[in-house]
Amino acid sequence: MPLNLEDVDVLSAERDAEPDRFRSVDPSDHFPETYERVHENTRPNTRTNTRTTSHLSRADEKLEEVERLPTAHRASSYASTSSRSTVTRRPSFRPQNSAMTAKSENLEAKFMNYLERHPTAIQRMQDHRLQHYATVGSGKAASKPLPDFGGNKPYPPLLPEREEYVVEFSGHDDSRHAQNWPLKKKIRVSAVLLWGSLAATFASSIFSAASSEVMREFHIGSEVATLGTSLFVLGYAFGPIIWAPMSELYGRKLPVVIASFGFGLFQIAVAVAKDTQQIMICRFFGGLFGSCLLAITPAVFADMFDNRYRGLGIAMFGAIIMNGPFMAPFIGGFITKSYLGWRWTCYIPAFMAFACCILAVFFVEESYGPVILVSKASELRRLTRNWGIHAKQEEVEVDLKELAVKNISRPMRILFTEPIVLFVTLYMSFMYGLLYLSLTAFGIVFGEIHGFSLGVAGLPYFGMVIGVCIASLLLILTNAGYVRKLQANNNIPVPEWRMPPAMLGGICFTIGLFWFGWTGYTKSIPWIVPTLAGLFLGFGLFIVFLQGLNYIVDAYLMFSASAVAANTFMRSIFGAVFPLFARYMFDGIGINWGMTFLGCLSALFIPLPFLFYFYGKRIRSKSKIAPAPDIAAEQKRDLESGSGSDDLEKKD
Repeated sequence: MPLNLEDVDVLSAERDAEPDRFRSVDPSDHFPETYERVHENTRPNTRTNTRTTSHLSRADEKLEEVERLPTAHRASSYASTSSRSTVTRRPSFRPQNSAMTAKSENLEAKFMNYLERHPTAIQRMQDHRLQHYATVGSGKAASKPLPDFGGNKPYPPLLPEREEYVVEFSGHDDSRHAQNWPLKKKIRVSAVLLWGSLAATFASSIFSAASSEVMREFHIGSEVATLGTSLFVLGYAFGPIIWAPMSELYGRKLPVVIASFGFGLFQIAVAVAKDTQQIMICRFFGGLFGSCLLAITPAVFADMFDNRYRGLGIAMFGAIIMNGPFMAPFIGGFITKSYLGWRWTCYIPAFMAFACCILAVFFVEESYGPVILVSKASELRRLTRNWGIHAKQEEVEVDLKELAVKNISRPMRILFTEPIVLFVTLYMSFMYGLLYLSLTAFGIVFGEIHGFSLGVAGLPYFGMVIGVCIASLLLILTNAGYVRKLQANNNIPVPEWRMPPAMLGGICFTIGLFWFGWTGYTKSIPWIVPTLAGLFLGFGLFIVFLQGLNYIVDAYLMFSASAVAANTFMRSIFGAVFPLFARYMFDGIGINWGMTFLGCLSALFIPLPFLFYFYGKRIRSKSKIAPAPDIAAEQKRDLESGSGSDDLEKKD
């Protein structure tokens, strides 16, 4: 299973995105030199160190040779690797611009000989997903000088072969690896995380049902009361900046436990608030902590499931985060109307969050491969008393400047330089904004025009809930066909395969906007008619949202974390801003013309999935960072078929 070429191809793509990172040998290599220079027993170890250096140099030479392969040849490795293979190895990498002179087959054979002598390298590339280069990693330079050893002791000698002390997984069937967990354990972990995600999205909109009581108690206007929802969604924009790198440094479980507990605390703070300022500040931080579940749950699914089942898990996750805001208003309405009062609309999400925290402590196990290996290395050190044993993740140095660059600067740069990310994000952000704008629209139509009571006015949201469920069922049923196409294409994803459902979803969503506007503006039309429009709204919203997210992930692969971070940021900004102008728009031009205006904007986005379906491959081929393995594999097949036809002509 030649994973080596895939590894080099990924490193090459990262070099193109950030060339200064690969202009020289790994910067951390200067540390052993400093160590040896101050070491008192350098001379006795000269032979060992020389042998190690020459050994690593030979490895670097092999990597350099493979890296100089043309893209079409390097991409051939994608056809022979499974979807669960990820990059984890960090070699000393010195790219050169000289042309390749030897045949690629001979180079691959040389590299495979190296892998046979060092099997841990292939294990790391396959199973040990060290921190994502695009998010966290070692700083470019050491920030502190080498400290003295202490106790007047000389520095001990370096490990003779440090690679032999690095802990790895024991092959594909290692029971510690999350993808090899029993199905019951995977379901248990998924259930806890989905429960936490439901709590986070449920809390985002339940406050809207209590806004009238909050206005009355604190003597504020509707605009200020709406800020309670907007600030919570705004917290979604900034949360992933904290939780994503934390999950890749310390694992998935720790952020989930901390964030769910913090989310519950801030919900309690809102429930006992004595003034408006406390409500608004705590709502923002509630969204900040609640966003952790929304950011980490898909990552845990990626840890546990391969491409055959990951789509099903993400579909369930998408249904949860969409239905949470739709179910909360009618539940919150009944709670606010009852003897419990509006404060219990904050207590209930808090109890849900605390339950998630407790369940995560006892029933969620760490799923992130590098952190699992850290635990394994710790156990081996304790049992063997060999303190040189370690996991590769323990070599990672945290550089706050680098974290800031990779979690803020790079996502924004990708957002505004990559047309695919920009336009898909605009489409998804527009729909996400309308999701929270609908809280105002439904309240006007069913609460003010039809005169429904506070709790009953939220029941028409079930039209959108049913639409989301239908869309989820459609994606689950079509997932088997997608898996067959993926397997037929040697597990190389083609992002444009995601677009056909989005084409249908965009049309349905636009129809739903016009339908709702022109059937909900007057009481003479029965309430069930605008409620049925929710079927089209929920169906289109979910399909476009999920398929757009999958398209970005498939198109940018190892840079998908930055692309999704940019997408999340803009989505959350739209979700926070749209409710603020909704009341002004509908009061000024009415529900009918307001929804018509939004429907016309939605119609402008309808051609977008068609455009990417037919021309997405051409756009990706011009991208500086999209790896496009499907394009490279197609070019390789064309070259092989062309050479094959030439051979036949020569024989004739």
